[in-house]
Amino acid sequence: MQNQIRNIAIIAHVDHGKTTLVDKILHSCAIFRDNQETGELILDNNDLERERGITIVSKNVSVRYKDVKINIIDTPGHADFGGEVERVLKMADGVLLLCDAFEGAMPQTRFVTQKALALGLKPIVVVNKVDKENCRPEEVYEQIFELFFNLDATEEQLEFPVIYGSSKQGWMSTDWKKKTEDIFPLMDAILENIPPAPYNEGTLQMQITSLDYSSFVGRIAIGRVARGTIKENQPVSLVKRDGSIQKSRIKELYTFEGLGKVKATQVNAGDICAVVGIEGFEIGDTIADFEKPEQLEVIKIDEPTMNMLFTINNSPFFGKEGKFVTSRHVRDRLYKEMEKNLALKVVETESPDSYLVYGRGILHLSVLIETMRREGYELQVGQPQVIVKEIDGVKCEPIEVLTVDVPGDVAGKVIELVTQRKGELLVMEPKGDLQHLEFEIPSRGIIGLRNNVLTATAGEAIMAHRFKAYEPWKGNIPGRANGVLVSMETGKTTAFSIDKLQDRGRFFVDPGVDIYEGQILGEHIRDNDLVVNLVKGKQLTNMRASGSDDNVRIAPAIKFSLEESMEYIQADEYIEVTPQSMRIRKIYLTENERKINAKKFVNQ
Repeated sequence: MQNQIRNIAIIAHVDHGKTTLVDKILHSCAIFRDNQETGELILDNNDLERERGITIVSKNVSVRYKDVKINIIDTPGHADFGGEVERVLKMADGVLLLCDAFEGAMPQTRFVTQKALALGLKPIVVVNKVDKENCRPEEVYEQIFELFFNLDATEEQLEFPVIYGSSKQGWMSTDWKKKTEDIFPLMDAILENIPPAPYNEGTLQMQITSLDYSSFVGRIAIGRVARGTIKENQPVSLVKRDGSIQKSRIKELYTFEGLGKVKATQVNAGDICAVVGIEGFEIGDTIADFEKPEQLEVIKIDEPTMNMLFTINNSPFFGKEGKFVTSRHVRDRLYKEMEKNLALKVVETESPDSYLVYGRGILHLSVLIETMRREGYELQVGQPQVIVKEIDGVKCEPIEVLTVDVPGDVAGKVIELVTQRKGELLVMEPKGDLQHLEFEIPSRGIIGLRNNVLTATAGEAIMAHRFKAYEPWKGNIPGRANGVLVSMETGKTTAFSIDKLQDRGRFFVDPGVDIYEGQILGEHIRDNDLVVNLVKGKQLTNMRASGSDDNVRIAPAIKFSLEESMEYIQADEYIEVTPQSMRIRKIYLTENERKINAKKFVNQ
C-alpha cells in the first residue's frame, strides 16, 4: 500500500493559475457527485481570498487516480506569504512548478523554487495558459532551465519533465501544439516522476507543519508522518522547539480525502494527517515516541523585513462600529494570530495600548488588518517601517530585486521614478512587446512606489519584487511629494465647501460624510499641509436669483484601498480601521498639538 501515496505541492507566481489547476484535477478525478454545486476556485474558501483572487493560506486536498492517493498542497504565490510556503514544502516529495506561457518565471517563482530545490524535491514544470495570444512556451522552458541551473539544481532535478496546457480550458499535453481533451497527461506525469512517499520504519516522528482550528475540538495539528505509525489513543511525546518534552495522548486522527477529512485509526509514514487532542503545540514541534522521543530538525523561517505600529482606536468616532475596541482585545487577537502565522512577530511597546507587529511585507500585514476588521475589531495602524540591522558595525537595510514589465514608450518614466528612490537599473531587455526592467532597490523605496508607477504608465506596468539581502544604508529617500488637506472642524461635509476648495487639491471624501478635526480629507497641490473647513454651509437668505446661484460640480472623491493607504501615509499619520470605514488622520488632531510635536517626525 505504501507505494500508493504521492505528496505534491503546487508552486507558482501569483495569478499563474494554481488554484484553477487544482479545481480541474478535483473535477477530473470525480471527487464530486454529479448534482453537487462546486463553483470555481474551490480551495480559496475565505472571502478575502475570493475577493482578491489570491491564495493566502495553503490548503490540503487529496484525489485518487489509478488507485494511487495523491495529496495536493496548494500554496500562496506572494513572497509576503513565504513563511506559509516554506513550511508546507516539508510535507511534499515533489513540486508542480506552474508558469505563465507569456510571463515566464517571475521573481517570486524564483523564491519558492529555491526553497523546493534546496529540500531536494523532484520538480515537474507546467507551462500554463498556452491558449493566450503572444505566448512563448519554448522561451519560457529555456528560461526555467536557466533558473534551475542558477539555483544549483542537481542533475536529476535539471532533467525535469515539462507539460503544456491551459488549466482554464481543462487540458494538458506534452506538446503545446497538440491540444488534448483532458488533464490526464499531467496526472500520468505525476505518477511517473514523483517518487512514492517513503515508508520509514521505526519509532514515531511527525513534524507539525500547519494548523487548523475547530470550535468543537480546539486546535488541530497537521503534518506528515515522517517515520513509524501514528495510532488513535496512542500516548506520545511532544518535543518543543527548545527541546523540552511534554507527554500527551492522541484523541482522534484524520486523513485527507477529497476536500474533507476522514477519521482514521492509524496513519503510516508518508501520509499527511490531522491530529486532535494535543495541547500547547506550535508549528515546527515534533510528535514523537512516548518513551524514546527524537526531534526532527526545526523549521527555519526567513525573518520579517517590515514592522508597523498597531494601536487602539482613540479617534472621536471610537467605538461606533466595532465590537472589539480595547487594547486587551487587540493584544489577544495579535497573539492568537502569531500561533499560526509563522512569519509574524508581535512586540509590546512602552505604551500599554500599542504593539509593534513585524511581517514580511505590506500585503502580509494588510491581510491581517483586513481580517481583524471583518471580525469586528477597531484599531489604528502607523506608517510601515523597514527593519534596520547593524552588521559588523555598519547600518544595513533590506534590499529587494524589483522587476517591472512596461510598454517601451513609458520605460523611461519608470526608470526615473525608481532611481529617485535609490534604485539601480541592472537589466533592460525586450520581452515580447514589453520592456523588461530589473532593479535593486531598498525596501523603503518600494513603499508607495506602485501607485506612482501605475499612474505614470496608465496602469500597464506589471511589478514584482523579492527580498535579496541586507546591504549598507542607501541614504535618505524622499517621501510623499505633496502635503495633505486636514480638517479644521468636526461635522458633516457639505458640497458647497468642497466645491469652493477644489482648486486646493483632490479630495478623499464625498459630501454628506461625517468627519472630525485632524482627519485627512485630501491631497494638497503644494508640498505643505493645509487646514480646511469642509463643514461650512452656504449662507442662506430668502433672496434667490436664477443666474447667480452656482450649480455645484464636484470631482469624484479618490478612494484608497487598505494597501494604498498604508503606502500613502507618513510618520505623523495613522490609518483608522473599523468594520465599516477606513479613515486617514493625523496622530495629533489639533493644529496646536501638531506644531508642538512637529520636531518628533522631522527625521523619520
